[in-house]
Amino acid sequence: MMDANVLLVDDEKAFVETMAKRLNKRKLNIAKAFSGEQALEHLSLNPKVEVVILDVKMAGMDGEQVLKTIKNRHPLIEVIMLTGHATVESGIEGMKSGAFDYLTKPCDMEILIAKVDEAANKKRRHEEKILEASIREITSHRP
Repeated sequence: MMDANVLLVDDEKAFVETMAKRLNKRKLNIAKAFSGEQALEHLSLNPKVEVVILDVKMAGMDGEQVLKTIKNRHPLIEVIMLTGHATVESGIEGMKSGAFDYLTKPCDMEILIAKVDEAANKKRRHEEKILEASIREITSHRP
């Protein structure tokens, strides 16, 4: 497993700080955002982010709105939704909107790490396919 570049987004600052420390110890590269708006700004400035761990319930822009915006602006970035208020409906909505997965807080750290790894690998595979297609396109037009 290569170190994944992860953006952790939650409006509960203590949760973000604690989770970031735990994930950093697992060799993940963690960036932090404390609102949906902050997360979107970070993504526009940092193209290396592969996975976003996103809280569903936040003040201002909620996780569903942030997810839809991320998928619209950065379709290859994988998003893992986290919530302490899980309902089947919100999970289904998140998956329909393009979430990679949906976990409840507190989540098992091993499961979260496995999901981040799967999501980062999925993004990398998509990028490789796009690159291969671009190379084929360029080389097929040579005289």
